[in-house]
Amino acid sequence: MDRLASAAEAIGNTPKKNEKIHILAEYLRSRPVEEAAISAVFLSGRAFPAWEQSTLQVGGALLVRVLLEVSGKHETQLEKAYRKTGDLGAAAYDLLSTRTSPPRTGDSRPDAFGVLEVEHALRAIAVARGLAAKAVLLRQLLERATPLQAKYLIKIVTGEWRIGLKESLVEEAIAVAYQAQWVEVQRANMLLGDIGETLRLAAAQRLAQARLRLFHPLGFMLASPIEWPVEGLAFFPSARVEDKYDGIRAQAHCSERQVRIFSRTRDDITESFPELVEPLRAFADVIFDGEVVAWDFARAQALPFTALQPRLGRKKVSPSLLRSAPAAYVVFDLLYANGELLLDRPLRERGELLDHAFAQAELLRSTTVRRGHLWVRDLQGELAFEPAVIEKPEPPEAAPAFVLRTPVLFPDSPQALAALFRHAQARGNEGLMIKDPASVYTPGRRGRSWLKMKRELATLDVVVTSVEWGHGKRAGVLSDYTFAVRESADHPEPLLNVGKAYSGLTDREIAELTHWFVQHTVADHGFWREVEPKIVVEVAFNAVMRSDRHSSGYALRFPRIVRLRPDKSADDIDTLDRVRGIFERQTMPRVA
Repeated sequence: MDRLASAAEAIGNTPKKNEKIHILAEYLRSRPVEEAAISAVFLSGRAFPAWEQSTLQVGGALLVRVLLEVSGKHETQLEKAYRKTGDLGAAAYDLLSTRTSPPRTGDSRPDAFGVLEVEHALRAIAVARGLAAKAVLLRQLLERATPLQAKYLIKIVTGEWRIGLKESLVEEAIAVAYQAQWVEVQRANMLLGDIGETLRLAAAQRLAQARLRLFHPLGFMLASPIEWPVEGLAFFPSARVEDKYDGIRAQAHCSERQVRIFSRTRDDITESFPELVEPLRAFADVIFDGEVVAWDFARAQALPFTALQPRLGRKKVSPSLLRSAPAAYVVFDLLYANGELLLDRPLRERGELLDHAFAQAELLRSTTVRRGHLWVRDLQGELAFEPAVIEKPEPPEAAPAFVLRTPVLFPDSPQALAALFRHAQARGNEGLMIKDPASVYTPGRRGRSWLKMKRELATLDVVVTSVEWGHGKRAGVLSDYTFAVRESADHPEPLLNVGKAYSGLTDREIAELTHWFVQHTVADHGFWREVEPKIVVEVAFNAVMRSDRHSSGYALRFPRIVRLRPDKSADDIDTLDRVRGIFERQTMPRVA
């Protein structure tokens, strides 16, 4: 653990990307493969490999409590140390450097407190039930740590290293350390969802043997925002256009025996939408990309996101909730089928294969399957959907579930695109997705191959950085939220505050968030708290102004919260470039 902490210190002390990669590559190469593999997972901002879906369930409040117990310091001392850097790991280093009693190692060997032992302890914390049990195990870990070890133990627990290291740089370091091609390392990590296993393959020169792990979510391809229709046809000669639905981006992994649905944050959300499982079983051996939406069966169209929100995060969905917020899964891409990964195929080919998959599902019209029959029909509305798979017969207490193929249109002018945009909004959808038919699927990247044109009033996805106690009827809850954007796509830190809002959420949402913020406070200043930057919200506003009040240099005029975005992480929020672009264009005339 000493060697990992020392390498991390050196990485954090240099601003040069190539030097960071060199330091990390040297560290990985110098360690036994198993230790290097676990280190790679830690340095990627995770306690465990991504595919495992395991979490520690340790919040900031618990970390602070244990750190105060281990250090013997007062809360005000921790606050002062945290304010210096805004980093809990660095604050831990400061506090533990002045503690009177030395760490209890119980063993003088230099490897007695190693990376493998830390990984074992973290797995014990993950399965421990209750905060008290987790606190005991965490305390035992920190009591044995030197100040430098404790600094990086806390960073491993929080996933916030703040040393200018991203998973992509860890991939590059693996390529350098084991003389592999970076693109091969990237691809293996994407397929496996395990950068540690990727390192093991690279060390053995077996990266080509990496195979897709079904039921491990791949990264999602992202879209770049545009403001006006004329931009939508400026980047490629022809365009495939689809409605942009107001739901949850989701990836469905389907086999004959199992179906799992993953959100954009790669969380398993299958239990929140149980009615979609049986219809998706009609599609064997596929991975879909699409959107889970609340669906109006009478009008055959999607409902606003607010109708879907009560379903989120629920382990069990009641029959009444199934009826009041029925779900549909609208599919717009096919990533894997019949044993073949399709990411490198152009979108037009993936679209043809997706059409074929739905045609095959239609053949199940009279096929008997477990727990009922599947039948297929065409839905007619303002747009004609491809065949939808519906579970039938339906129990009296349940609503039907749809799996839909999103319609695709081909406008030939900005005026036609503007008309499609108006029609999409009239159907209650957010706007349009505009895609290059020749585009390959690039997980995690936001380029100009996919574009999104949303509602005319701009919105931003931001993360809450601090909260304040409310006034009047909200005196007992944390209801005033300061929020931030990322500095840039390549430099996610520091987070830059851009506004403050206190309207738009329900009393219930505010109460639930108050509980969360109290548990995830990193510094309590009395009437306001700095909190872990993990709650993402979508905010609307009237304009962007220059301002010295916020660290971004900008402020949103009349911001209000449109909705919570639990389907997004802080990595998905908008950037300062997006804010700057809106500011620069907001006075320009629109082109229809």
